[in-house]
Amino acid sequence: MEVRAGAGPRCTGDGLRTAGPKSSGRAARVSAPPWARFSAWLECVCVVTFDLELGQALELVYPSDFRLTDKEKSSICYLSFPDSHSGCLGDTQFSFRMRQCGGHRSPWHADDQPYNSKAPMTLQREPAHYIGYVYFRQVKDSSVKRGYFQKSLVLLSRLPFVRLFQSLLSLMAPEYFDKLAPCLEAVCNEIDQWPAPVPGETLNLPVMGVIIQVCIPSRVDKLEPSPPKHGDQENLRPAPMVLTSIHEPDLFRCFRPVLTHVQTLWELMLLGEPLVVLAPSPDVSSEMVLALTSCLQPLKFCCDFRPYFTIHDSEFKELTTRTQAPPNVVLGVTNPFFIKTLQHWPHILRIGEPKISGDLPKQIKLKKPSRLKTLDTKPGLYTAYTAHLHRDKALLKRLLKGVQKQRPWDVQSALLKRHLLELTQSFIIPLEHYMASLMPLQKSITPWKVGVWVFPPQRREDLVQTPPQIRPFHQDDFLHSLEHAGPQLTCVLKGDWLGLYRRFFKSPHFDGWYRQRHREMAQKLEALHLEAICEANIETWMKDKSEVEVVDLVLKLREKLVRAQGHQLPVKEATLHRAQLYIEMVIGSLPKDLQAVLCPP
Repeated sequence: MEVRAGAGPRCTGDGLRTAGPKSSGRAARVSAPPWARFSAWLECVCVVTFDLELGQALELVYPSDFRLTDKEKSSICYLSFPDSHSGCLGDTQFSFRMRQCGGHRSPWHADDQPYNSKAPMTLQREPAHYIGYVYFRQVKDSSVKRGYFQKSLVLLSRLPFVRLFQSLLSLMAPEYFDKLAPCLEAVCNEIDQWPAPVPGETLNLPVMGVIIQVCIPSRVDKLEPSPPKHGDQENLRPAPMVLTSIHEPDLFRCFRPVLTHVQTLWELMLLGEPLVVLAPSPDVSSEMVLALTSCLQPLKFCCDFRPYFTIHDSEFKELTTRTQAPPNVVLGVTNPFFIKTLQHWPHILRIGEPKISGDLPKQIKLKKPSRLKTLDTKPGLYTAYTAHLHRDKALLKRLLKGVQKQRPWDVQSALLKRHLLELTQSFIIPLEHYMASLMPLQKSITPWKVGVWVFPPQRREDLVQTPPQIRPFHQDDFLHSLEHAGPQLTCVLKGDWLGLYRRFFKSPHFDGWYRQRHREMAQKLEALHLEAICEANIETWMKDKSEVEVVDLVLKLREKLVRAQGHQLPVKEATLHRAQLYIEMVIGSLPKDLQAVLCPP
């Protein structure tokens, strides 16, 4: 049955209180703005219900201060319900990702930089998308006209903490469906007491009488799978619910039907190829898309991806147009209509109903796109793509042996994760080594530069030297370097590595990786340059300098200091302190009128 989006939020009779000074416990906390701690984790909580007249409708948004556009409200309504083909009865959890239609609209929103500067690239806050974590319930209810109770509780966030928020929903949603508004308000107030997510720290998050213990990953963490770090549990009552990961999907469970094609799928993800995942339900769809996009770690997935996508989405026409090549998107869908709409896409993964038993499900087969049928399409990977690397038969044997011996799924997932991690690292390490060779030598970084002044014409040390430039990346030079420093040094897999690198250079992932590494190297050069200035004898340099040159030095040092203090430069605290002292000393040497200009009261 077709449904229409609700025209906007509709409050129930027990409408929630707005986030104002009368909200419980908030007037006493003057130091932080209202909902500051809540917004460190979530943007808002939404409730979507099915209305006989309106179809899917947004029942409420909490806190009510959070502003959503009409287009965003419509998208949330459709993305929060399985489509009619899924037939989801009972409780279903899944996730979606949608584009923001404007700037940040939280009046209490904080700066992302402190968190992003320490978090792994793959776990940074989404700058232009919202992630929706959904708990959908559909059960028979004779008191409802339609005969079914249908409602979704949605957590909207910009953090990709899928396992944390799904665990939170599993506590919140059943209680909310029973007690409605008062329960939701109480939980939101508890979340507003949580400490902010700080990379590298283990946090205890109390909610509804339970303590969720999580470790927020940091970019300096080791990437190898390891036992989770547990905080002090002795003094916690009740005992905490410890999450071994806040974000990682269960790879083995997701990839069970496609184990024989994991490397082919890894290559498609690496190259940023357009891929449609057609699944029987939104939970299977979203889990598979998130598993696929996570298999490139530690490389950030730079393409667009939609764990669950519907024909009602505001971007439907944009992503399904035939007037141009398919976009670099991984699209999770459940409506078979997409097979006809997206027949021109080069890769379609059709997944069947998940198998509950411990036995390995029948592995899907590679099939040519020409065999794709609009109706009754059988499970399979429909693609004309030929993998560049040979299949790792040893890995498949280990996983199959694990199934026979009933090895725990988390151990199977760890094996699969390690394999994909080592495969990605083997591919990236030669690129990292070549990129590092483009960095100027440290001895070439000098604090001052020699210039020629026209008035009067003479050679002199002229102001602050700019850091030397990073040499350009030449693809042919890199490919030649693979003969003695290629992936064969760390990976036993054979195949056409050169061909894979050549295609990678054309992908969004190479562009994203190169821009990030170039940015980090440029920041490192600036940091080394600031250290060189702080180690130089500024008093000697100042002896024969004009006031214009000295003022210019102050302005340049201040600019570097501001960037360094804003976590944009990797500079030691001692260097920052010395730079501040230098600025004060240089300003102190200037006439009083210039001092007043540079340091206004």
